[in-house]
Amino acid sequence: MIKIDNNNPKAIYEQVYDEIVRLIMSKVLKPDDKLPSVRELASMIKINPNTIQKAYKYLEDSNYIYSVKGVGNFVKNAEELRSLHIKNMKEELHKIIKSLKEIGLTDENVIQAVKGILKMEGGRNNVENSEFE
Repeated sequence: MIKIDNNNPKAIYEQVYDEIVRLIMSKVLKPDDKLPSVRELASMIKINPNTIQKAYKYLEDSNYIYSVKGVGNFVKNAEELRSLHIKNMKEELHKIIKSLKEIGLTDENVIQAVKGILKMEGGRNNVENSEFE
């Protein structure tokens, strides 16, 4: 269900957050599905419960889940989540494009880089081989 990579420079709670968002967006987790309790998930992936609590808080603050006191944490409505996720991804894309332009890439360079990435199988091939250069 949730994969943690100890070699990943991201904090563990961010990896848990990213994995749960991925499961929600891929419809593995559906609206109103109950998430494992903090202790259950911590035990399943063998990490500190405080880390899970922090990830759940981040998910709730980002409107991906909601909490029912004494009952647990649940996935929010998928359409709302999809819109929110797209908005968040656009904001990240905007930051990346701004950074690329700050280091001297032209609009055309950025467009060509995006086209190159889109041509790659699922966008998962090595980005260094795209048209950033």
